[in-house]
Amino acid sequence: MVLDAAMDALLILLDPMRLMFVAFGTLLGLMIGVIPGIGGLVGLSLLLPFTFTMDPYTALAFLVGVQAVTTTSDTIPAVLFGVPGTSGSAATVLDGHPMARKGEAGRAYGAAFTASVFGGLFGALILAISIPVMQPLIMAVGTPEMLATCLLGLTLVVTLSHGALFKGLVAAALGLLLSTIGDEAQTGEMRWTFDTYYLWDGLSLVAVALGLFAVPEMLDLGASKKSVSSSGAKADPWQQLQGAKDVVKNWWLVIRCASIGTLLGAIPGIGANVIDWIAYGFAAKVTKGSNETFGKGDVRGVIASESANNAKEGGALMPTLVFGIPGSASMAILLGAFLIHGIKPGPDMLGPKLDVTFTLVWTVALANILGAGVCILLAGQFAKLATVRAGFLVPLVFSVMVIGAYQGSKSFGDLIVLIAFGLLGWVMKRLGWPRPPLILAFVLGKLIENYLFISHLRYGVDWMLRPVPAILLSLMVFMLFSPLIRRFLPTKKSAGGSASSAAPVAKPAHNSQGEFWADMALWGVMIGLFVYVLSSSNGWDLPAKMMPQALALAGLLASAGFFVLFAMKKIPPILVGDHEPLSKVGRQWIWLLSLVVAIKLIGMVPAIMAFAAAYMLREGKAKPATTAMILVPFLAALYVLFEHTLHVPWPASVLGDIFPDLRKLTGRML
Repeated sequence: MVLDAAMDALLILLDPMRLMFVAFGTLLGLMIGVIPGIGGLVGLSLLLPFTFTMDPYTALAFLVGVQAVTTTSDTIPAVLFGVPGTSGSAATVLDGHPMARKGEAGRAYGAAFTASVFGGLFGALILAISIPVMQPLIMAVGTPEMLATCLLGLTLVVTLSHGALFKGLVAAALGLLLSTIGDEAQTGEMRWTFDTYYLWDGLSLVAVALGLFAVPEMLDLGASKKSVSSSGAKADPWQQLQGAKDVVKNWWLVIRCASIGTLLGAIPGIGANVIDWIAYGFAAKVTKGSNETFGKGDVRGVIASESANNAKEGGALMPTLVFGIPGSASMAILLGAFLIHGIKPGPDMLGPKLDVTFTLVWTVALANILGAGVCILLAGQFAKLATVRAGFLVPLVFSVMVIGAYQGSKSFGDLIVLIAFGLLGWVMKRLGWPRPPLILAFVLGKLIENYLFISHLRYGVDWMLRPVPAILLSLMVFMLFSPLIRRFLPTKKSAGGSASSAAPVAKPAHNSQGEFWADMALWGVMIGLFVYVLSSSNGWDLPAKMMPQALALAGLLASAGFFVLFAMKKIPPILVGDHEPLSKVGRQWIWLLSLVVAIKLIGMVPAIMAFAAAYMLREGKAKPATTAMILVPFLAALYVLFEHTLHVPWPASVLGDIFPDLRKLTGRML
C-alpha cells in the first residue's frame, strides 16, 4: 500500500504543469534565501494567496518547493560576506566566511550545496520510511526532553569557545537574558521595556543576528579596503568540485548531522534557528582536530551545518502531517495551506490521503536536487564576488543589511538594535569573546523559559530525573567541567624531559595594555549587568523572575570562575588575532551611522541612494559613470522587490512628516 501510494504520488508530481510550479517555487525559494532578513517564513506568507486557485497537489508542491531550498541559497551571503541569509545559515558563517577570506569561496560553496542536497534527500527518505511509526515516537517527547535538548545544543556551542569557556558561558547567559526582554507570558510583567512600546515584543532576531555577525565583518572589510578574499587571487569556480569531494570524504559526518537535523526538525518548536548550531557543535566534538581548525575555515564545519539545516525540512513535516502540529513557524503557514485546500492533517494522511503525503516527500527531494543543482552551476560566479573591492561591495551589503534588519518589526527601532548589537559584536570580536553562544542563547531563550516553566509546574525538580533529561544533563556537566579539570592535571613529560603542571593554554596573538583593560572593562560591564538584573527583578512574581535571576547568578558564578583561574594563571585574559586599526574602523562606523541617521531624516530609499553613491565615490575611488552603472540596477531591483512585491511599509522620515504631499508623491518612501 505504501509503495503504491508513493508511485501514485510520483506520477501526480510528474505532471508537466506541477513540475513547472515546483521549479518556479524552487527558484523563488533560492532568491528569498539570498536576501538577508526575509527567509522562508516571509516567503511562504507572501506566496500563500497565489495558491488559492491551484489544485491541492500543485499548491502544496509549490509551497514546499519554496521552503525546502531557502536554507540552500542562504549560504551565498553567509560565505561571501559573513551575513546569514536566514537564521538557518548562521553557523555556516563561522567556517564559510573564513574560507572565502582565504580564497576558497568556491570550495565552501561546493561543500555547502552538495551537503545540502544530501541532507535534504536524507530528510525526505527518513520522512518516507518513518511515516508508519512516527506517531509513538513524537508522542514520547515532552517538555522536559525538549528543554534538555535545547540546553544541550547551547552547551555544545559554549564548549566551542576555543580557550574562552567562561566568556562563552557569560555570553550565553547574556543572550538568554536578552531574550527575556518584553512582555512575560505567564504574569504579564513588562521586563526591561523602559516604557518603550518597541520592546514589548522583545528584540528582533534579524536585527540582533545581523548586528552581531554582519556589521563587524563589513566594518573590518571596509577598513581594510580589500576584497573579501584576503589572498587577492581570483576564486576558482572549479574549487566547488573539491568541496563536493570533501562531502563524499566526510560522508559519515553528513549522515550523522543530517540525522540530527531530521530528528530535531520533527520536534515542534526547535526550528532552523537551533538545529544548525547543534549539528555544528556535535561535529566539533566528534571531528578530529576540530579544536584547532573549527571557526577558522574548516570545510567540515560548513558540511555539518548545511547537511543538518536542509534535512530538517523532512523532519518538520512529520508532526505537521500526522498531528497537525507545525514543526516550525514555516510549517504553520504550510498547515494553513492544508486547511485552505480542504486537507485535514491527522491519521488520514497515513491512510486515504497517503498520496498527498508522498507528494510532499517527492517535492522535498526534487526541490533539493534542483536547488542545489542551480547553486552548484552558479557557484563559480558567486565565488568571483569575493574578489570585488570593498569600496563597491560594502555600501551594497550595508544597504541590504539595513533593509533586512527593518524586516524584524517594521520599526526604526530595528535599526537602533542593529547599531547597538553591531557595536557589541565588534567589541566581542576584537576582544576574543565568542559570539555564537550569545545568538544561539537569544534564539533559544523563549523556548527554554517556556519549557522550564511547564516542566517545573508539572514535575517540579523531578523533571531532571526523567531518563532522557538525566542523560543529557549529565553529558552537559561532563562537557563543561572536563576542560577545566584538564587544566589542573599534570601533563606528560615532553621530549626534552620537562613537565608542565597544567594543560597548555593558547597564547593570545595580541595582548597590549589597551586590549587588556578593554577586556577587563567588558567583564565589569557584564558583572554590573548581572547585578542589575538581580536587583531590578527582585519584586517580580516567581514565573517572571525565575529564569532571569537564575541566569544572573550563573553569569556571576562564571565571572568569578574566570577571575579565580586568571589569578592562578590558568587562562589568558584575551584571545584575539589580527584586526584593523581603530582609526580606520571608526571611519566605517561614521559611514554606517550616517546611513541610519539619513534614513530617519530623508527616508530609506533616498538615504541608501545617497549613501551608496557617496561611499563608492569617496572610499571606492569610483568614477561617477561606474557608480551609476552599479547603483541604477541595484536601486531598481530594491524598489521592485520591496515596494511592489513585498509591499514593505518604509519607515516614516522627518522630511515626509514635514511635507506629507511629498510623501504621497514618492509612494510612501519618505
